[in-house]
Amino acid sequence: MTRNPELLSINCTCCGAGLDVLGGGRVVVQICPYCGAELDAQDNYKTLRQFKDLKRPDTPLSIGMMGTLFGVEFTVIGLIEHSEQWGGRVYKWIDHQLYSATHGYAWLTLDAGHLVFSRRYRGPGWISERQVEISEHPPIAYAGGERFRYFETTSSTITYVEGEFTWHPKFGEQTTTISAMSNAAMLGFSTTGSERETYRSVYVPREAAEAAFGLTLNLKPYRTHPLQPFVEGPNYGFLLVTSLGFAVVCLFMAFFFSARSGQSVLYNHNVAASQLPVEITIPLRADSQLTRISFTGDVENSWAYLDLELLDPEGAPVFQAGRTIEYYSGRDADGSWREGTARASLKFRPEHSGDYVLALDVPEQGLWTGRGVGFVPDRPFNQLTVNVRTGLSSGYWAFALAGAFGVLFLYQFGRKWLHQRARWSGTDWVDED
Repeated sequence: MTRNPELLSINCTCCGAGLDVLGGGRVVVQICPYCGAELDAQDNYKTLRQFKDLKRPDTPLSIGMMGTLFGVEFTVIGLIEHSEQWGGRVYKWIDHQLYSATHGYAWLTLDAGHLVFSRRYRGPGWISERQVEISEHPPIAYAGGERFRYFETTSSTITYVEGEFTWHPKFGEQTTTISAMSNAAMLGFSTTGSERETYRSVYVPREAAEAAFGLTLNLKPYRTHPLQPFVEGPNYGFLLVTSLGFAVVCLFMAFFFSARSGQSVLYNHNVAASQLPVEITIPLRADSQLTRISFTGDVENSWAYLDLELLDPEGAPVFQAGRTIEYYSGRDADGSWREGTARASLKFRPEHSGDYVLALDVPEQGLWTGRGVGFVPDRPFNQLTVNVRTGLSSGYWAFALAGAFGVLFLYQFGRKWLHQRARWSGTDWVDED
């Protein structure tokens, strides 16, 4: 006997409790939430069996609630709790059976504080357990113009049932589901006994669910859900593109400025160690821009500290500074090694035109005779070479600006990359070497 489509409520034939009839003509069983009796909706709701001492799972959605999802009004007509044991842990999720008089049946799943909407999918494509086992790479399925990549295999059993269903739920019966995911959806290839079904699932943001059902959902997600979309935020695309563009432009500018060699004012001016201390005259102009004074010494397994003072054309000190040149080499059990540099330099900007005077001295110097040193000279150095170039330009600030834009780009790009990584972190596919 088929259920009367005009029937709106019944009394449980087992305990007498009043139950609403919500689920349309395809419902075959209704399970009483009070006594756990399974009632045959096709035969005057006679009791088929009874599930006792069932603990109702915690869910903010109850049977009879109505909400509009994806432009369709649905009613919650049943709920099922699934349980899976894997890796020594127990995972549970709740499927809410939904019914629409115009669009039929669907599921709203509460999983780890997230909501997922699923409907049966009758398109092509299927991934079997055997295919997963023998594949060297994650199996791929194509459906609706989307490419779905294998995500995981789950084996679950039912631990709680309540409400109306278009099939007969059985406690302890195992359902194996192979999931494959695209950028925006997931296909679930489910096998229960001899029954096979394919479901297509999409994510439901908490705000959308609250607006749909008119209630506040106190959901507390503790991880990123595989179907959870990336929240770009305001101007994400603009910031991503422009930050990369400006970083590249600034980088080119930095290299251009750094590559300007300027003009030589003093070239390979040699100072013997015996001449120190010494004063060197450097003719400069106020518009010479950035000026670099560089020093090279013939140090070998030795070091020398250069004491420097520069006076402007009026005899006023421009700066006092010190630089160390040192170079060491040798051989040990790991082979040849080298460290240090025989070069040093400093930069400044002249404010007046005329002859500047560089006072140069080496108050401290020394030899190094550590282990592994092959050559030890008689003295720390014999000669210093001084070079001065003006009209230089610095790419420092352009490099700094390129770095700032680069950080902004990496932040925007990295947020999405990390989100994608979190989405796929739950896959059980392991690439073997």
